[in-house]
Amino acid sequence: QVQLVESGGGLVQPGGSLRLSCVASGFTLDSGTIAWFRQAPGKEREGVSCINSDGDGQTYTYYSDSVKGRFTISRDNAKDTVYLQMNSLKPEDTAVYYCAAARGLRGGYYDDYFVRGWYDFWGQGTQVSVSE
Repeated sequence: QVQLVESGGGLVQPGGSLRLSCVASGFTLDSGTIAWFRQAPGKEREGVSCINSDGDGQTYTYYSDSVKGRFTISRDNAKDTVYLQMNSLKPEDTAVYYCAAARGLRGGYYDDYFVRGWYDFWGQGTQVSVSE
């Protein structure tokens, strides 16, 4: 059984930083794609960032335009954990952040990996609030 558990959310001032963690059990991180999505009140869930590998083991990372240059995704296979380092946070980054996993979804094939229907497993989410 696959479980994804997020942590690291909280309240931060604009310009601040947070690091989110997603611990995966029952899922080998480099066997598919791990993504972060977010959902703000009254808005649709949107993809933020994801990480995966191709068949040769090369790692790929993807970012939405709204977070590119500010957020960094990484993974520690030994700890079964994916991280999302969020810097220069803005009020518009306020949302519930979800970790999601897609089995067998390899990197380097598509321009857009933020198709929600591709993801088989989801965590419960962690709240990120950016406010004075």
